[in-house]
Amino acid sequence: MTRAVRFDQYGDVDVLRIDDVERPSPAADQVLVEVVAAGINPGENSIRSGLLHEMWPATFPSGQGSDFAGRVVEVGGSVGEFAVGDEVLGWSDWRSSQAEYVVVPADHLTRKPAALDWIRAGGLFVAGVTAYASVRAVQPKEGETVVVSGAAGGVGSLTAQLARNTGAHVIGVASGANAAWLRSIGVTPVAYGDGLADRLRAAAPDGIDAFMDTYGQGYVDLAVELQVDPARVNTIIDYAAAQKAGAKAEGSSTASDAEILAFVAGEVAWGRVLMPIAAIYPLDSVREAYTELAARHTRGKIVLSTELAANAGRVS
Repeated sequence: MTRAVRFDQYGDVDVLRIDDVERPSPAADQVLVEVVAAGINPGENSIRSGLLHEMWPATFPSGQGSDFAGRVVEVGGSVGEFAVGDEVLGWSDWRSSQAEYVVVPADHLTRKPAALDWIRAGGLFVAGVTAYASVRAVQPKEGETVVVSGAAGGVGSLTAQLARNTGAHVIGVASGANAAWLRSIGVTPVAYGDGLADRLRAAAPDGIDAFMDTYGQGYVDLAVELQVDPARVNTIIDYAAAQKAGAKAEGSSTASDAEILAFVAGEVAWGRVLMPIAAIYPLDSVREAYTELAARHTRGKIVLSTELAANAGRVS
């Protein structure tokens, strides 16, 4: 037997629990991984609460989680590209990564670069490929000015840096507390709140060429107000606003690819993109981890670790 996060009904974090379950076994084209770290993401809060039932209904009892990194412990008979002992990162399509063991198709994995630590590897998939998709959707070019909302968050911080690496001038919308950090990664900070449109106009006197929204709550409408071409506006969360404005809504589902994940992992491993970690929690503290995430004020990712003791509490 092994342990995994489960819930039996839609609700707040108090529906989450840790269950003893049978260790999964890989089919011919699958790989069994012993999980070291698993990321958590805002979408999982929405799925668990039932807000996304029409799009992604849960089947109970439901597991949870997509991101993970760990060590291969068993491979299916037709798998030739991985072997027992390999260090990997990847994703699950079956809401099952927040567990001590996860089984996934071999094409959902890539090797973990030696220079990439377990925590960042375990929290990389959703944020990394979503950021990649967002930048790809608006195609920033050298010398252009682009805006990223939620620029200090798990997805936003990676989005801002991938856009910066194209040679574009990146303006990051975030709280004032994150201004110094954004400057340190080559992003111009602009504080959110009343008067934001005027502050963005002042920061980009020649206009804004593209807008990447990683936060929701009106940023697509703001981009339209700032006369950004809707074809160069992308949101990863506000689908209704995107449809109304004719903007794009490309996210992880359009970039769930092992080669893309390998590219982003390499960028983080070698320091071309910095991936801030807001907090690490033991698997048993999954409720506390999602409570912190729901506050939406973290800089970077929150990650669960199976190697932290159950009573370790939050590690920052």
